Amino acid sequence: MRETYGDNLDIDWKPFYLAQANSNEGPEWKAWEQEEDSATLGLQAFAAAEAAARQGTAAFEGFMLAMLRARHEDRKDLSDENVILDAAQTARLDMARFREDMKDPTIIPETGKSHIEAVEEHGVFGVPTFIFPNGASAFLKAYVPPDEDAVGMFEDLTDVMSKWKFIGEVKRPQPPWPKGVFA
Repeated sequence: MRETYGDNLDIDWKPFYLAQANSNEGPEWKAWEQEEDSATLGLQAFAAAEAAARQGTAAFEGFMLAMLRARHEDRKDLSDENVILDAAQTARLDMARFREDMKDPTIIPETGKSHIEAVEEHGVFGVPTFIFPNGASAFLKAYVPPDEDAVGMFEDLTDVMSKWKFIGEVKRPQPPWPKGVFA
């Protein structure tokens, strides 16, 4: 989309903890207040994203793209430090600065604040959720479309999600979806 829209596409990525949203621990338990363990595997990935953001928008977007590809194309575990470091190298981050910024103890609590805001102000329950300037928000589950359909799909979906606030849910019956989606 960046190739098509350039600087006219404004994406403000915000951390959201699925470990928190899906927790059975009760409302007082906060993923971002826990030690890194099986229930909060995303902590280091969130810290890494914030550390990448400190190196500028292009660095952050490069890092996010590398992380998304690692997860959704290569099926890698984003809690693996080597996966995080590979993404940082792919994005050509200043590695010394990146490693140092990841150690900043203020990063994880800040990501927790983002999660709370997402839930309380926008009703976010999952990712990805799009929040538009007019206040409309929508969760989207989709597969990556063929390149020739990507821009049209993006435009159609953002139009529906941002303008038609009275649409609460569009869901395909399962099965057959995704039958016929993949060749």
